[in-house]
Order: sequence, then structure tokens, then C-alpha cells
Amino acid sequence: MIGIIADFDPVHKGHEKLIKEGKKIANEKETELAIYLNKGYSANHAPFFTPFEIRKEMALALGADKVFGIEGLHHRLVLSYSVPIRLSKMINDGVTDYVTAADISLDEVKKYSKKFIEEGNFLGIPQDFPNRNVIRWYAINEFLGQKGKNLNFHLIKELNAPRKISGRFIRKAILENDLVIPNNVKKILPKSTIEILEREIAKGTIPEKRNIKLLKHKMNTYSRPNLTNIAYLNGKSINKIIEGRFYKDDESIWASFRRAGYGPVMTRLAASALEEEVTKEEVLNLMKNYETQGIIPEGQTIAKTIERAWYVASEVDKGVPAKEANKNFRLGIQLDNLPLTLEAGLNLTKFEAKKLKENIDAQLFIDKNNKISCQIKKGKIKVKTNLKLPSKEVTYLRYILDSRYIPVSGKLIKNRRDDYRVKITIHDK
Repeated sequence: MIGIIADFDPVHKGHEKLIKEGKKIANEKETELAIYLNKGYSANHAPFFTPFEIRKEMALALGADKVFGIEGLHHRLVLSYSVPIRLSKMINDGVTDYVTAADISLDEVKKYSKKFIEEGNFLGIPQDFPNRNVIRWYAINEFLGQKGKNLNFHLIKELNAPRKISGRFIRKAILENDLVIPNNVKKILPKSTIEILEREIAKGTIPEKRNIKLLKHKMNTYSRPNLTNIAYLNGKSINKIIEGRFYKDDESIWASFRRAGYGPVMTRLAASALEEEVTKEEVLNLMKNYETQGIIPEGQTIAKTIERAWYVASEVDKGVPAKEANKNFRLGIQLDNLPLTLEAGLNLTKFEAKKLKENIDAQLFIDKNNKISCQIKKGKIKVKTNLKLPSKEVTYLRYILDSRYIPVSGKLIKNRRDDYRVKITIHDK
């Protein structure tokens, strides 16, 4: 089969050209054209404007032979992880050729991809790269090729009529025009898409929306420890969420993430994870499952994330700037025997200590003063206190807590002097 993977939200004339080129290759190879449509959440981690079944109908109307849905990834994973998973699914389904579009040449894509293919790490592709998503797909496809599993890569010229056609522009224009398709938008939509869109708008199935009511409730009520368990929330974003209460509209929600330094893509992912109650443990288990299948590049594994955190913390403790330490780590440094458990002291009053028992859970979080703290809660017992750790371990643990997908747990223990401490476990499996 020949494969195309996309959101198609909705299908426009640029997608029509892509489908026709894919169909041409399929006819030459006497096979079928399969469209893999993201389902549930878009590749940009947002709810879809157009429901899956409607986008499927649009793709079939333009000549696709089959349409498959890919669900459950884009509220849990960034693109650097979901792309190898989706490519592997296509390969396992029998797809041999992948067709996509860009406004740069394949030689340029190869040039931009080279560094990432050599490093085996596809995180952090610069935002100013042209067609960076195509570069990511090409680079990861080449990575899989090193393992003997990849697709023939076909790059066609992107349609510009008269400017680049954007799904975001189409959706925004329709929404701003009270769900009536403006004439300037109709010019860049196939006739079949217009007919299907107008039919579904009349039925009220378009647009799909985020559950803002649920999101506001969680952002207004969840505690720091509870928010710390949610994937893609770091200490700064959690504190900004707490500071921004109480949320009454969409804009106030997005403003909190902006104040935490989140860009649009990471804001949508964090909001989707919170809305769907995606925990760090859930993401870790998903990633580990694909790691065991050899799908996740080595430079992006859980183990590498933990290695980087310990290396950078160790270098910072020596006076090396964190940025320089991160750069050095990417050169291929490997570490063994990483500490996955730490012991932290507590600031407890005698009264609090009398109320506690060993083996009670200690939930870690970053307090409003940017200190690593824990909440010890069982029945009527509830104690919040800062943790006491050496500076290197503080830096290390903060990197782990801010990794956005590595779970950390704590248990109350006693040392030889009968003082309470917290045994911290960093979970790598």
C-alpha cells in the first residue's frame, strides 16, 4: 500500500493534490492508497474541528481506497515520539511508500535532517527550520531504516494558491463567519469537502470542542501534588495555574500557560493531558512499551532522560552552566549506576512527627517558593513540608520532576536515629 498520514481538518485542495499524487503512485505500483487519519486529538494536540468519520468521508470522496484511524497518541506524546510509532504502524500494516508535501526540496530535507539522524535524537528540531514536521518524518524514517524497517519517501511540491493553504486559516475563517463557509475559503476547498462540511454544520456535528468546563474545574481545584502527577506539567506551570485561579474563560487558561513559558503546541498538549487525566505513569508505560519494540530512538528513551538529568546536575554542581552541560551530553555521554532512589530529610515539628507512621505516601511537588516539598496525607493526617537534600540531588530531582513524564513517588521511612525521612523513588519502568 501507499500511505499518507495527516489530520485533514478539513480536507482542502492541498490535501486533494496529495491524494491524487499518492493515487498515481499506487496505480503505477498496482496497489491501494491508504490514508491514516489522526483521531481523538490532532497532531498539534488539539480537539478536531471536523469529526473523524467526516474527514474519512472527505478523503474517500477524493479517491483514497482505505482510511485508518490512529487514536490515543496526541494527548499523551509529543511528535518526536508519536511519529516513529505511526511510521511503525504503517510498516506493520504493509505500507511500502510514504507520500507527503513540502515547499522545500528533498535534498534540503536531507540536509536539515542529517544531524538528527546521526544523533538518533529527534527532540528539539528548531522552530525556524522550514517544513520542520517533514524534516522530522524524514529523519525518523531514516532512523527506522537503520533497523531495516522504513518506507520509500515521496515528497511532492506543496500547493500554494496563491499562498500556502492552512487548515488553521480555514477553521478560523469558518468560525468567525458564524459557521458559514466564506467565499475565499470555498476557493481552496474541493467541491466534495464543501458539500460535506455544509451538511455537517447544518446537523450540528461541526465543530468538535475541548471540554472547557472540565478543564476549568481541574485548574481551579486540583492541588499542587495532584497536578504534579499530570503529564506535561512542570513546577513552574503548576505554580502559574495555582496563581491564576479562579478561571472563568478560555483566555485565562491559556494565559497561565503562557506565563509559565509554554508555547502554543506545549500548551495544547498540557491542556489535553489535564483534560483527559493523563498521568506521568501512563505516559511512561506507553513509552516503555514502544521502547521494548525498538521503535523509540535511543536518545529519547526514559533511561537517557534520567541520565541527562544526573549528568547535568553533576556538572552544575561543579560550576558548569546547565546549557553547556546539556550540549556536552548530546555528544554521546553514557552513564551507569544512576541513583533511582534518594533519601530526603524533613522539617517536622514534634507534634507532626507524633502523628505520622512509616510507609505513608509522601507526594512530591514544587511549592510556591520554588522549593521541592512533599505532602503527607492519610486519614485526618495532613502535613506539608520542604525536603532537605544536597544541592546536586536537588538539581537532579528538579530535572526529573520537570521532565513532564517521569513519575516520582515517596514513602515515609525512619533512619537509625529514629528520625522520619522520605525515600524518593524515580520510576524508570
